[in-house]
Amino acid sequence: MPTLHTPRLLLRSFATEDLEQMAELMADKDFMRFSFGVFSRERTAEFLEKMRARDRANLPSQFGVISREDNRLIGYCGFFSQTVDDIEELEIGYRIDPAYWGRGLATEAARAVRDHGFHELQLSRLISLIHLENLASRRVAEKNGMTPEKETVFRGFPTIVFGAHPAERNGR
Repeated sequence: MPTLHTPRLLLRSFATEDLEQMAELMADKDFMRFSFGVFSRERTAEFLEKMRARDRANLPSQFGVISREDNRLIGYCGFFSQTVDDIEELEIGYRIDPAYWGRGLATEAARAVRDHGFHELQLSRLISLIHLENLASRRVAEKNGMTPEKETVFRGFPTIVFGAHPAERNGR
């Protein structure tokens, strides 16, 4: 998987040495808000191995998000393969360390991933699945040129499906 560069971030494949920092993040209730709850170290290791297996198979996957300011792993942003209402979709998903919230970093990362998906991977559509109450993530999706398409229930959560096609990108 390539490394993506933005003015403030480096997005790269996960490495085995990322486990400790990701385990700390995924044990944080704010980082894991709007999900099934915090992850144990073992569950975080499984998540990272799944992402690394996708990388090895040359499938779209998640990037580790590194802050250039302090060279710290602050979360992830990238692609999840999802089935939404019986339709296979590719989602841009993201989580950023709460200590870095409010700086536009999730938007910066999501835009880099979107552009990579449309330009390098030649994808025709991307979605983001946003919990109804997650206003910050809704703003990230909107700033990423995505528009709300429908409400559904995804994995038991009330969810808005935001979608984008290459010609619709207006979030630059």
